[in-house]
Amino acid sequence: MQQLSLVSVTRRISLIALATALAALSGTGGCPRRPPPDGPLAVRLQRIATGLSAPVDLVPAPDGSGRLFIVEQPGRIRVMTGAGELRDTPFLDLSDKIVTLRPFGEERGLTSMTFHPAYASNGRLFVCYSTPPTAETPEGFDSQSIIAEFRVNPADGNLADPGSERVVLRIAQPQANHNGGQIAFGKDGYLYIGSGDGGAAGDAGLGHDIELGNGQDKRTLLGKILRIDVNAAEPYTVPADNPFVSVPGAAPEIYALGFRNPWRFSFDSRGRLFVADVGQAEQEEVNLVERGGNYGWRIREGVLCFGSVDGTCPSVDVDGAPLIEPILSYGHTGEGPLGKAVIGGYFYEGGAVSVLKNRYVFGDFTAGFASPDGTLFAATEGADGRWTFDEIRVADSDTGRINRFILAFGRDAAGELYVLASNTSGPLGTGGEVYKVLPE
Repeated sequence: MQQLSLVSVTRRISLIALATALAALSGTGGCPRRPPPDGPLAVRLQRIATGLSAPVDLVPAPDGSGRLFIVEQPGRIRVMTGAGELRDTPFLDLSDKIVTLRPFGEERGLTSMTFHPAYASNGRLFVCYSTPPTAETPEGFDSQSIIAEFRVNPADGNLADPGSERVVLRIAQPQANHNGGQIAFGKDGYLYIGSGDGGAAGDAGLGHDIELGNGQDKRTLLGKILRIDVNAAEPYTVPADNPFVSVPGAAPEIYALGFRNPWRFSFDSRGRLFVADVGQAEQEEVNLVERGGNYGWRIREGVLCFGSVDGTCPSVDVDGAPLIEPILSYGHTGEGPLGKAVIGGYFYEGGAVSVLKNRYVFGDFTAGFASPDGTLFAATEGADGRWTFDEIRVADSDTGRINRFILAFGRDAAGELYVLASNTSGPLGTGGEVYKVLPE
C-alpha cells in the first residue's frame, strides 16, 4: 500500500493549463511509458458512449428511469436512455451562453449539473457554467461562473425548458483557470458549490488578495466550498449554521476554505464530503471536508509548505484556526504514485465490483500532458483513521491503464461507477468517452 507521500519543494511553475498547452503545441511525444501497474486491484472498463465533447459530469435521473445525464464542457447536456442509447437531441444546450473556450488546458465551460432532491415532483435542476464578463464584472476579469436553475419540460422528460432559467449566483473570475465548477446537493438538502481561487499561479495577481490569497480570504467566495439554500427565498438564502454567518466581513456562503481548485467533490451515503483539490507544481490532494475547516491553500500545497521564504510553515490560519491536512496526497515528481492534476471521484457503495467496496475511487488527469495517460486510484481508510491508496489496473488494457485523459467520474442510481475521459486534453472535437467500471 502507498502511504501519503512527501516530495521536496524544488520548483514553482506556472499554470497547469499553460503546461498543457505548451506540451500539446510542442509536438513532442509523451513521457516515457510507465511500467504497467500490478497488485490485487483490477477492473475492466466497458465503453458505453463515444463521440462526446469533453464529458465532465455524469448524474443519474432521480426518477427510476435508469437514464444518465452527461455534461459536455462546450455547453450541452446529453441523455443516455435506460437502454443505453445516447440521444442526439440535447437535454439542455447552453453553448451560445458559454465563454469562448480554448483548445488546450481549458477549465471553463459547462462544468456540472445536479438534480434537486425532489426533482421527481418539482422538475428543478441546477447547472454551473462560464460566461463572458459583463458590465458588472470587475475590470480586467476574465469571466464569471453562473449557478442557474432550470425546469424540466413538463411534456417531455428528456428536455429541459431553456426559457425557465433563473440565475442563482454569479462569481466573478479574475483569470481563466481554477474556476472549480462542481455543484451537488448534500444530505442536508443544501446546494454545495466548489469554487477555485480565481486562477493564475500562487493565488496572486489581479483579483487576489495580496496578503492572504483568495483561498484564505474569508471576504471572497473564491477558493472555497460554498453552501446555500435554494428552497427558501430567491435567489437563495444562507443556512443559519454556516460557519461564518456571524463573522464580520466574512462571506456567509462559505462552508469551508483554503482551496486552490476543487474541480470535483462528492458525498458518500454517510454524508461525508470528499474534495479533490488540484495542486500547483508539487502535490495533489484529497480532503475529507468538515464544516468551517481550513484546508491550507495558499499556506500549504498538499502536506508541503507553499512559498515559504525562511522554511517555516504555519500550522494555523490568520485567525488561529488549525490547518487541516489532506487524507491523501501525492507528488508530481519523486517516488510513489505521481500525477499532474487530481480528479475527484466517489466512495464506492455499489455491488458489482467487490474489490472496490468501501474504497474511495479517484484518478489523475494524466502522467504527462503531451499524451493521454490518466491513472485510476482506490483509497482505503484504516482502523487508525489513516488513508492509503493503490493504483487500479485496467485488466482489459495492454498497458494496464486507461490511455486517456481522465476528466471526471460519475455514479448511477445503483452506485456503480463511470469514468469520463477523452483522447484529447481540450474541449474541442469529439474524442470524449464514458466507461462503466466492471469487475475484472
